Amino acid sequence: MTVLAVTLLVALAIFLVLYVTLIGRRRLAQRTTTLVPVPPRAPRGIGPVRFGPVEAVYVSTTLHGDWLARVGAHGLGDRSSALVSVHDSDPGQYSDPGHDGSGREGGVLVERDGADELWLPVDTIRSAGLAPGMAGKYVGADGLVVVTWAVPEADDVDAALVDTGLRTRRPQDREALVDAVRNLLAQQAPQPQQAYEQEQTQQHPQHPQHPEQDPYQQEAR
Repeated sequence: MTVLAVTLLVALAIFLVLYVTLIGRRRLAQRTTTLVPVPPRAPRGIGPVRFGPVEAVYVSTTLHGDWLARVGAHGLGDRSSALVSVHDSDPGQYSDPGHDGSGREGGVLVERDGADELWLPVDTIRSAGLAPGMAGKYVGADGLVVVTWAVPEADDVDAALVDTGLRTRRPQDREALVDAVRNLLAQQAPQPQQAYEQEQTQQHPQHPQHPEQDPYQQEAR
């Protein structure tokens, strides 16, 4: 077998591998497009930074509970370098005259190289923790930060619960990132008195009485 023949066989093998990989990625994207909506874009009014930004690798996003079910749609399965930051909510007025004046939003911002940035609004985040790996990426020793969140409904696709994996460049940033997300969630949770009042309102809703049904108003007439 000549050198030319060997070279052609090697080139053909490489082409087949790339072709199969490309077809697999397209099928994965098509399959998950109907399962996971388009992620929301970061708002113009992002709240003040609570933590970060820190350098990290965006590993992947998978369907919640199945870390092998990588989401190929919307570029969520593409690994890339990233900057990750956690932002507080700010209910005050935003100074930008083009903003709607409803305050600045809190959440997690993942600015990815070569891909669209990923915004996880605080009200969509369910939890944050450490894990040894996901979606074919195993690092061991709780080396990944995994944020569970619900991609909001969009374009007639129902909301989907997913897990997003991040590996910070510095190991000490992992627990700090998890703590920042958890503290952000705790900040959004209602205080005990507020929770009690909400529960009482749900159990005993106050409906306005019709004037003719109010005995005190009838007596006054």
